[in-house]
Amino acid sequence: MNSVFKIFTGLFAVVAMSSCSKFLDVNKNPNAPVNENLPLSAKLPAALVSSVNQEAGQLNQLGAFWAGYWGTTSEGVNLFFKEKNYDGPAIRHQRDGIPVWENAYATLLYYQLIREQAEKENALFYAGAAKIMQGWHFLRLVDVYNNLPFDDALQGTVHPRPRYEDGKTVYAKSVDLITAGINDIKNALPGTEAKADDILFNGNRTSWARFGNTVKLRALVRQSEAGDAAYITAEIAKITAEGSGFLAAGEHADVNPGYLVSAGKMNPFWETYYRNVQGAATGNLLDLRPTQYAVDQYISRNDPRLPQLYVAVGGSYKGVLFGNPNAEEQYNRANTSAFKGPQENGNQPAAVFKSQVQAAMLMGAFESLFLQAEAAQRGWLPGASAQLLYEEAIRESFTYMGVNTALFAAYNSQPAVDFAQAANKVARIAEQKWLALNSISGIEAWAEYRRLGVPAIPNSLDAPTPDARPLRLMYPETERQSNGEEAAKQGSDNITTAPVWWDK
Repeated sequence: MNSVFKIFTGLFAVVAMSSCSKFLDVNKNPNAPVNENLPLSAKLPAALVSSVNQEAGQLNQLGAFWAGYWGTTSEGVNLFFKEKNYDGPAIRHQRDGIPVWENAYATLLYYQLIREQAEKENALFYAGAAKIMQGWHFLRLVDVYNNLPFDDALQGTVHPRPRYEDGKTVYAKSVDLITAGINDIKNALPGTEAKADDILFNGNRTSWARFGNTVKLRALVRQSEAGDAAYITAEIAKITAEGSGFLAAGEHADVNPGYLVSAGKMNPFWETYYRNVQGAATGNLLDLRPTQYAVDQYISRNDPRLPQLYVAVGGSYKGVLFGNPNAEEQYNRANTSAFKGPQENGNQPAAVFKSQVQAAMLMGAFESLFLQAEAAQRGWLPGASAQLLYEEAIRESFTYMGVNTALFAAYNSQPAVDFAQAANKVARIAEQKWLALNSISGIEAWAEYRRLGVPAIPNSLDAPTPDARPLRLMYPETERQSNGEEAAKQGSDNITTAPVWWDK
């Protein structure tokens, strides 16, 4: 564990100082963690940790607010102010903002270093894994910002002001990049694949291929409302021809670099949102709460995941109002349901807080199954049953959240859950997907809300206008300063009026 954290820190230094590397060629220390003397087996885990930290931390948090999951107590009324009022300039601020762009491109550069070294060493497995993860990050950046540099990116002084490409083009190129990565992994010579240093799939070629296919399926489903059926059909055919399929039940894409019960080395989600190494509640556990809307969605379906997610107050579950600028007593800490973890669950794992050393989730198997269910419902996967995939996805969510799957039959028989009784089956899938992604992938839930408008989450009470909704992030100040001419060519990036390309 210590070595992974040291390598991760070292890679930050490599990225930050790459422009002045020529000045550092004298008196090199062969034991220092710099790009020239780190093996691929050291670089890959550090990059994967960077990926999952952004997904399960920064992006999950932002999405959890904007997808209708989280609000704050009355005592925390002044917390997360910029998220509550959709303050784009504050979010993009160089010092106090949310550096989604900067963190993602730094991680993309880590994977680029891996690719370049892997190509020199003919290490196709590592090159393929890096390509798949680069595709992941580029797709996520488009989901958040729309147009951005792709071909000209990650090349340092070759393109100091990289050209932007439209979001639709970047999506297509990212899908192609993932396809190339899958091919590299499958063609890697036996014995050259990663092993324990692959902290995502432990060197399993089939799992990487299934993960890549699932990320591509997500990208295709995302553009389902954008009107390019021919492209989607062609890409689905490529996935089918490849033959590995998608992530199935129990096949989570999660990362565990060797978390320890030690300050700064526990699972970051646990340490940030639940308890510290001494077991004391974090500030987030004290003041973050589910929205009343989220609580009501579980209650209205008699959903057994509810008591695994939250702590009851006076025998019932009580949430807050997102963006509430007032400090009413009913929304105080003592009067609302906190997130549940082992300490509140008889020392047993709860829905999202399981242990200090739990794996960090990059993509859950339940999301894969919901994606497949929607693809089947749209007729993209001939022979697949949308209903069976939908039901399997719910059972998988139950399993992950620690709910007895024997409760599924009664749950599924309800008119608000049963797939066969749904008038709009795509919306029914989206509703259950939203319930399953709660506090696990808030960013994905926010993207899905923008795509379909499901479920009907209430707006922030502190929104700039009653109908203003966050549609994207603004390009950061760092980008405006270093590549302002290109950023300006993209037109408006207003957070509430300039949607990304697939948001029709």
